[in-house]
Amino acid sequence: MLYSVVSPYLVAVLAAWFGAHAIKYIVDLIKKESYGLRSYIFMSGGMPSSHTATVVAMATVIGLIDGVGSGLFGLSVLFALIVMYDAVKVRRSSGEQGIAIRALIKEQKSRVTFPRVYRGHTPIEMAAGALLGVVIGAVVFLSTI
Repeated sequence: MLYSVVSPYLVAVLAAWFGAHAIKYIVDLIKKESYGLRSYIFMSGGMPSSHTATVVAMATVIGLIDGVGSGLFGLSVLFALIVMYDAVKVRRSSGEQGIAIRALIKEQKSRVTFPRVYRGHTPIEMAAGALLGVVIGAVVFLSTI
């Protein structure tokens, strides 16, 4: 077994994180939007959700290795749901508020420094991240058994 050499849990997390960011980069190249390759590592928002892909990949590996009846799987699903809710509801809302605040500052010609604005995710971006996470989690599981 490869378990003793490499943790499939960590492999799934890293593969999902980098895979999602690589897809974001490709999607933005197709859309002819570019923020520079280096910024994609820490980018917030975009298609697919890397946070969602990461937590779903972890939950998938836990479910396949430890069983869907395990307490650890239940905890990982709860954690994934909280992260996904935050990405779509909380971070998206605060990003939209940041855009509105920037517009008001610009309109009023204020000297107030523009706040940083980080995008959240649309439900479709979150769903794509979840699908990517399931696929990567399953591939990691199958490649380590």
